[in-house]
Amino acid sequence: MALVNLREMVYHAYRNHYAIGAFDIVSLDFLHAVIGGAEAQCAPVILNLVEHQFHLYDFEILAAAAVCAARRAGVPVAIQLDHATTTDSVLRGIRYGCNGVMIDGSELSFEENVRLTRRVVDVAHSCGIPVEAELGHVARRVGDERPGSRDQPVYTSPDEVKLFQRRTKADFLAVSIGNVHGQPVGRGQLDLTRLARIHALVDVPLVIHGGSGLSDAEFGCLIDRGVAKINYYTMLSTVAARRIRGNAIEDRAGAYGTLVNGVREVIQQEVERCLALWRAADRADAVLSEVAPWSEVEHMIVYNTIDESDEPVLDMMAEGRRVLGNIPGVRRVVTGRAVTKDAKYRYCWLVRFAHAAVINTYRDHPAHVEFANTLFRPRADNRISIDFTEVNDLTDRERDTTPAPIAG
Repeated sequence: MALVNLREMVYHAYRNHYAIGAFDIVSLDFLHAVIGGAEAQCAPVILNLVEHQFHLYDFEILAAAAVCAARRAGVPVAIQLDHATTTDSVLRGIRYGCNGVMIDGSELSFEENVRLTRRVVDVAHSCGIPVEAELGHVARRVGDERPGSRDQPVYTSPDEVKLFQRRTKADFLAVSIGNVHGQPVGRGQLDLTRLARIHALVDVPLVIHGGSGLSDAEFGCLIDRGVAKINYYTMLSTVAARRIRGNAIEDRAGAYGTLVNGVREVIQQEVERCLALWRAADRADAVLSEVAPWSEVEHMIVYNTIDESDEPVLDMMAEGRRVLGNIPGVRRVVTGRAVTKDAKYRYCWLVRFAHAAVINTYRDHPAHVEFANTLFRPRADNRISIDFTEVNDLTDRERDTTPAPIAG
């Protein structure tokens, strides 16, 4: 499998002075093109699922497709929920398969941004999930697809960076230094002196949102000043739309397949160009050898009960699915009943955790403790439990060590 630990992957880029592309996916064409571009360049890549783009697709379905594509990719892939605005959004993203989250408090006051980011860090880290925060505000310009009008940037203050990082414990920091979402109007200028000061103050990977429209030389300057992740979408959208319009001109009566012909290819070409430019090409093998795979954990219990009929057990299962399914880091709760009545164990639970870190947080979570102590354990004293990962997802490195929770 090639789904890997996002935090370790970004820190690999940070230590080795290159940047990983985080490309927004809004359809299967974008998903195939981004993976294809990364494989062509032998580069690690991040698939971005962006909250303000959810009107374009069903988040749960495209997230599942992203997980599937990542697992079968030949290069390291991670999946990030981008521009989440609430803790509930973050929990939803983790539940659907994202192994990294970005919380966007950039339009809040400094203190409100700190409080929101810290809440997200606490809950995400308890699930083994890294957090990207934003300090300052990256403005929206032509081509940005978010609702609302264009706005003005708020540059990241170096005087606030160290305090923000110390109080939030965010894993990565998105900065505003003249970069914009969408296409710049005219030729802006990045404040590289400001970026260098920020880099000197905090030893965490920095992130640039709004990569479209920056020059080749600017990308090199960004990477040299601590940028290890570049978010990129507008130009992918632009080349895709240009291809569709060209197809429509060539064949005005063309059906859907004719109109989207070649869209994947032009998106992939742009992805390949970026990954080569950002020094990520040919890094895949090093990342796969040094970065831990991302493996979910299955918590399974087989049991019998003191009940003489199935009805009270089925009621308990229904309550368990409701209660346990809302614990942070739980991706799925499945309850089952044996096919034959003479089976050694009559019932089972299968709870899927996002990461090994969830084993402890789930065990100690008040909702689990109350359910287990009041509804489950008193009636299910004959039980066996095991936490496991799929053997075909394990490397030798994983077999020897259990992933540790993120500190903080």
